[in-house]
Amino acid sequence: MGDALRERFEADGFVKLEGAFPASVAQECAALLWAETGCDPDDPATWTRPVHWVWGMAQEPFARAVNTPVLHDAFDRLVGRGQWQPRLSLGSFPLRFPHKEEPDDAGWHIEGSYLPDGASTYYANHRSRDRALLMLFLFTEVGEADAPTRIRVGSHHDMPTLLAPYGEKGAAIMDLGPAIDAASAHREVVYATGRPGDVYLCHPFLVHAAQPHHGTRPRFMAQPPLYPASSEG
Repeated sequence: MGDALRERFEADGFVKLEGAFPASVAQECAALLWAETGCDPDDPATWTRPVHWVWGMAQEPFARAVNTPVLHDAFDRLVGRGQWQPRLSLGSFPLRFPHKEEPDDAGWHIEGSYLPDGASTYYANHRSRDRALLMLFLFTEVGEADAPTRIRVGSHHDMPTLLAPYGEKGAAIMDLGPAIDAASAHREVVYATGRPGDVYLCHPFLVHAAQPHHGTRPRFMAQPPLYPASSEG
């Protein structure tokens, strides 16, 4: 199991863990997220924006979601025992709703992970400073019409060469968008679909993108980093 997990991760840049945390916990988290949006889950007329961003949820259900034996074992296998920081919260939540307006954040990218002195946008470097994993936590059912994250399979292999010329300082992710897109455009695209409680563990260099919501059910997901043990993040 461990070797197979690692092999899939190294080849594809991600692994999907079905039922990584209980669906009942996902429901508790979703209820807390609905309260943050100010929207009524039973009244689509209140779903006034294509994306509601929620930040830094640290209530007890979110701590339970990220601290299951399944996830801790996977972190050990993919990052290394003692090489990652435990989490008690989940970070950013792009909550996507069916809406006539197109989202403005659907470009292909990798995640930045640190702010150099004087910088106003996040950077990445060829060593993936301050990020061990990108994680996608699903709190609702996500089908192909429900704005699943798009993933370019194996695209993490394309990024070290792109980032190497920028050295240890790295480069601002906002400035690299077209280059990231071009370098990974040949890769197969799959969708991060699944059920409440599923988690995708992704390489920090995995190229991915949002997309418009064409379904009928809002999609609730978190996309926190897993920090390396040596990170100050």
